[in-house]
Amino acid sequence: MKKLLFTSSIILSVNLIIAQVNPAGELDPRFSRIEKGIKSADLDFLSKSDFNFTNIKVNPSTAVKNQQQTGTCWAFSTTSLVESQAIKNNVGNTDLSEMFTVRNIYIEKAKNYILRQGHAQFSQGGLGHDLIRSIANYGAMPEEAYRGLPGNAKSYNHELLFADLKKYVDSVIDAMGKNVTVSKNGTINDWLKGYNDILNKYMGAAPEKFLYKFKPYTPQTFAKNFLRFNSDDYINITSFTHHPFYKPFIVEVPDNFSNGAYYNLPINEMIESVELALNKGYTVLWDADVSNDGFNQKIGLALNLSTDSRNIFNKMNPDATESVVDEKTRQKFFENLVTQDDHLMHIVGIEKSKEGKTFFIVKNSWGESAGPYKGYIHVSESYFALNTISLVVPKAALNKALLDKLN
Repeated sequence: MKKLLFTSSIILSVNLIIAQVNPAGELDPRFSRIEKGIKSADLDFLSKSDFNFTNIKVNPSTAVKNQQQTGTCWAFSTTSLVESQAIKNNVGNTDLSEMFTVRNIYIEKAKNYILRQGHAQFSQGGLGHDLIRSIANYGAMPEEAYRGLPGNAKSYNHELLFADLKKYVDSVIDAMGKNVTVSKNGTINDWLKGYNDILNKYMGAAPEKFLYKFKPYTPQTFAKNFLRFNSDDYINITSFTHHPFYKPFIVEVPDNFSNGAYYNLPINEMIESVELALNKGYTVLWDADVSNDGFNQKIGLALNLSTDSRNIFNKMNPDATESVVDEKTRQKFFENLVTQDDHLMHIVGIEKSKEGKTFFIVKNSWGESAGPYKGYIHVSESYFALNTISLVVPKAALNKALLDKLN
């Protein structure tokens, strides 16, 4: 995650705050919301504004959630993708537990960090493929079965949790290197028990079995039998020129701790694939930089402002002049660490501005009070082209010709 520079032109914007942590830190709206799916008609407020957007296609999604003081946007956004896919697959609206996945990935990160003797990323962050892999390996459960909050806690804050986890894994590495104690069965003393004790303290223990709609499940049977989840239904996509097109490569960003591979597409094909998916009724997981000029959750717009437009940053409008983005520019921004892996969100629709520019309707995870659009933001195609790091797309949303290219 990028260290942000504070300049006079950006101070007015919400994007000063490290992107993966909800800047508001407000109470999670899920504790009082009515559980229902969001349909196209429910999002008319996105177009009924001074900006005069015209909805082209808005796909069903679940209610906006709030990651609060955690760096787990990857879990909230990708969970939202899986929830939308469940609606599309006629499973119905389901509020899934993000924290069940977060807990499992915290354990994976610890194992990876210890085996690599501390020479690996150990943070709260992750990518979309981590959640897809986690459900495939460990299953899933509804929010009502596991909220990831101990006792009477009402909100998420992983600052102390992560500090204690990091201190613990570092102490394990230090102890193993100096004085290894072997138990009677010939294995190193179980450090994972102490690690789980920390997770239990801050997140509560996850149940091995639970009831949902009067039926018993384990996490694995819930994912398989209720969600009908299949990790092969999703594909990872990116677009950079330092690797061959139409081949997979491991995206070189810090939060890709598990070395996930993404298929590399030319920039135009990446954008076309997202537009096709949305128009076919699918949604897309978006990993992007939100700390560059132009991303403004406060007013609900993300624009790739041209030099001429930046002097009116606080007067942004959808049809302001934007810079042209090509593969060379995009690559330069990535290699110079301007475009980085800041934040993950969920693209649920596509729309046009008053003058016909294409925008994506993006669901954030900073709560419904973040911005004027109840937690959503309008993202221009130009901003998307420059600032996208990676995507997770339902495989069925891609056309056959592209799938054939990717083999």
